[in-house]
Amino acid sequence: MKNLIDYLQSPEAIRERCDRLFNLALDDKLPYFRVDLTKLENCADYVIQVMRDDYPNLEIPFHSRWRHFEVGNVSRISKLDAALAEVSPLEKAKVKFDLAIISVLLDAGAGANWQYFEPETAQVFRRSEGLAVASFRMFMQGAFSSNLNFPWQADAKGLQSLSLTTLQQGFQVTDNNPLVGGEGRLKLLQTLGKVLTEKPEIFDQENPRPGNMVNYLLNQGNHQLTASQVLKAVLTGLGEIWPGRLTIDSVNLGDVWIHSALEETEKSDRLIPFHKLSQWLTYSLLEPLQELGVEITQLNQLTGLPEYRNGGLFLDLGLLQLKNSEDLQKTHPVGSELIVEWRALTVSLLDRIASKIREKLNMTATELPLVKVLQGGTWTAGRKIALELRTGGIPPLKIDSDGTVF
Repeated sequence: MKNLIDYLQSPEAIRERCDRLFNLALDDKLPYFRVDLTKLENCADYVIQVMRDDYPNLEIPFHSRWRHFEVGNVSRISKLDAALAEVSPLEKAKVKFDLAIISVLLDAGAGANWQYFEPETAQVFRRSEGLAVASFRMFMQGAFSSNLNFPWQADAKGLQSLSLTTLQQGFQVTDNNPLVGGEGRLKLLQTLGKVLTEKPEIFDQENPRPGNMVNYLLNQGNHQLTASQVLKAVLTGLGEIWPGRLTIDSVNLGDVWIHSALEETEKSDRLIPFHKLSQWLTYSLLEPLQELGVEITQLNQLTGLPEYRNGGLFLDLGLLQLKNSEDLQKTHPVGSELIVEWRALTVSLLDRIASKIREKLNMTATELPLVKVLQGGTWTAGRKIALELRTGGIPPLKIDSDGTVF
């Protein structure tokens, strides 16, 4: 079973299983969606225009949480760097791991009615950026640290003692400013605090904190790591935090779901892994490692992120088409076959649109890796087309999220 678990935690498995569904879609053999590849060209052009608008020289950074910390033309990370001026580069990397991991785990969909007013800049932010700024401000104030002398960390004790009141205050939640999945987010962080103490080989025994994963990774390579190695560390270290998921031999599989269209010899043949938040987190951990002088190789091993901006882009531009329009009116659980199908097709289409975009721009996969296509392009384009088509830029599908998937 260990081989199966290792496989399901690999980017290869994500691609292979998603492509199996994609090939069924090409033959119109899926229950919920069909694919229209004649729309790929138009979709690529739309994304390229968005990329050129935001990055005219096509010098695009990684798609990661660090972009959200820069929203509103405010260099918040420079404030963190200033606070850490006296600490070592290794400790600074650990702090940035702490911040990125906490902020990403809090980054499930906020809902259309929530916003965050940042007193320091008098700006208002919503959705992912709002969650990023709110979690950054909480981090700077020591909300996740049990050490009064060092507020800029998240540690096991601080996370386990976090209260819903503290979290809601940090996110400015009121009856008029509701946040989707607040209790789910709290449970996730409290569970993380517990898991940190259970894996001393990754998170340290003396002061268990997410940032100690830096040491664990440095021990794996001589300042060189593949992107998949970082993802594997994230899945191994944080896999137990996800609530109520499928398990094999008591191992929590995380963001892994079932689709009955996949033929089975074994029951596990119908499992489709996505590891969306874990990959988003992995992308967000690469930059602190690079700052530490670690070379990250094989970036394109990781897959695109199957979330509602990327998936919404394909649905809104007609690359994906729902077979039953009534499904647009229903609310779908994250584990429903319709949502699993949508996410799988999104992963496969992201690879194909990235290839088409590179072809049109005459760039290689090294020059324009998928992580930059996501940032420059598909995620931003998904949000843009949603705003053009629907009030508030809501996704095209209604998802019943518990705050731990989308």
